[in-house]
Amino acid sequence: MYSVAKKLLLVGFLSVAFIGGSLVFLISSRAIDFSVLENYNPGQPSILLDDQGREWGRFQLDRRKFVALEEMPESLLHAFLATEDHKFYEHRGLSIRGIIRSVAVNIYHRKKVQGASTITQQLVRLLFFDAKKTFIRKVKEQIFSLLVEFQFTKEQILEMYLNHVYFGHGIYGVQAAAQRFWNKSVSDLDLDEAAVLAGMVRSPTYYSPISFPVACQKRRNTVLSLMKRRGFIDPEICEQAQLIPLQIQQPEIDLIAPHLKETIRIVLEEQLGKQQLYSGGLTIQTTINYDTQKIAQKSFYDHLTQLRSTLSKDVDGGLLSIARATGEIKALVGGYDFTVSKWNRAMQAKRQMGSIFKPFVYVAALEHGASFLDVEIDEPFEMKLGNQVWVPQNNTNKFIGQSTLARALSYSNNIIAIKTLLKVGVQAVIEMARRIHVATDLQPYPSLALGCVDTTLEQAVGAFNIFANNGIYVEPHYIRWVKNKFGVKIYKVDPVKEHVIDSKISGQVLKVLGLGMTRLKRTDQWFGGDAIGKTGTTNDSKTCWFCGSTPELTTGIYVGNDNNRSLGRKVYGSKVAFPVWFNFSKQVTKDIQHFYYDPTLQEVTVDGRTGLFSHDKRNPELISLLIS
Repeated sequence: MYSVAKKLLLVGFLSVAFIGGSLVFLISSRAIDFSVLENYNPGQPSILLDDQGREWGRFQLDRRKFVALEEMPESLLHAFLATEDHKFYEHRGLSIRGIIRSVAVNIYHRKKVQGASTITQQLVRLLFFDAKKTFIRKVKEQIFSLLVEFQFTKEQILEMYLNHVYFGHGIYGVQAAAQRFWNKSVSDLDLDEAAVLAGMVRSPTYYSPISFPVACQKRRNTVLSLMKRRGFIDPEICEQAQLIPLQIQQPEIDLIAPHLKETIRIVLEEQLGKQQLYSGGLTIQTTINYDTQKIAQKSFYDHLTQLRSTLSKDVDGGLLSIARATGEIKALVGGYDFTVSKWNRAMQAKRQMGSIFKPFVYVAALEHGASFLDVEIDEPFEMKLGNQVWVPQNNTNKFIGQSTLARALSYSNNIIAIKTLLKVGVQAVIEMARRIHVATDLQPYPSLALGCVDTTLEQAVGAFNIFANNGIYVEPHYIRWVKNKFGVKIYKVDPVKEHVIDSKISGQVLKVLGLGMTRLKRTDQWFGGDAIGKTGTTNDSKTCWFCGSTPELTTGIYVGNDNNRSLGRKVYGSKVAFPVWFNFSKQVTKDIQHFYYDPTLQEVTVDGRTGLFSHDKRNPELISLLIS
């Protein structure tokens, strides 16, 4: 204990000496400019526009809306005083007792365990210092706090503090927070709402009522207990307020495309800098459509909510929809709940493609002289790979026997896809994967035919879109341009556009991919017009896919656990991913439209098993194809 006492005395002596000397110097030299407290300009927010010029988001780090202290309810002042500095009106900017106590505790634990910041110190920290914690910065903070107390009244300090305190989500000041969380003025806040704001100050992220409502409510109740202990409220009122549930009213604009907004923030911060992005008054022209995005979010959320009750409470995934001709992203859902995870699964998660890769195996075959009329046999198959024997199976564990390549693709047959790959050569398929921008580092294994290719949903949608777009690859993108506050373009996106597959070949595949939609088109549920689609289910049902195109949009969905755990037995893309696509597409497709096909292609009707021309309408295997 003696050594601890000596350390305390030494630290106290050095602190007082340093503060005293520095204070005399600073006062005499007038080194501190306090105009920042009286003249605050937060700059102009940067606005996100959709493809129709409608605002759907903004980047505005400082949302301060100054209100006078007398406009704030007494309960709000008491909540902050009870929580942050109950002796605010007794000290002169520093709590000596608090400093000594925190120093003793920190020395005892040999690390920083306890702070000793008054409201005045917090105000100074907000306005003059960054988050870097050093001994010198702490001393300067204490000096500034003393000077602020000399120049301003307690009411002025409290008013400035409450108008500058940070509440997370880019929100500064109690007025902006009240409007953001409850859509009301700070003067109309109830006791429980005032306690929520006071409780957030310790950790605006962890105690956010949006991101962590349970932790926020517990913290609010702690604040109410402190108010009772300090004599600000009666025990009965405290108990009643603690029973009130959180009633946050999140503005719709903050609910639109949160994962995409976060991705845009990261990219533009890196390209243009934080100051420019948050206060430079930029106009950010994005590609998404506000209405399409809302439909996508609801379609995805409703279906995933159902899956979480039947499959796993943690099942997640993503949705991405692009304009067929331009590659502009019209809707993006990066996950089930942005407040839980900001990870953008539509653009960051790499999953095996499964059967949605099979069409490209057949493209490679057609490029090397094969025809969809060619016949293969689906039968038991095994292949020696090193010291092991590979025995692939179909998802049904059954074999369809003789089949054309067209019928095999429409049935998503595994064995014939493998045989096709082996005939055309693994390297041809690897080259195809590179050409369509889904993978660059692939191993020459025959399992490529089954989609053992890791890719993102963004890449998968960009590749699948090639079929609907006459063999032309257009890079998915979400920003058109950014203009500064003077209307000058300072950032522009030039997406990649390449003709990667001959239009005759892409047209033939397009026709085959439409066969799978034939059954749906015969029902009353079909929304009309042309559509193609392909399901995909990886080994052990770890990832379930559906990619589909209409003449207007190409949309992909994947469903899976983040830890890549199986979704369960007999879980397929047709059951867990396709319903999202269908519900979404049915709502966004306004007009009956048809795909364009190369006019040199010839339409034929054949038996799907033999490839022989036939017009026997009684034949259940009759299919319509395009051939070159």
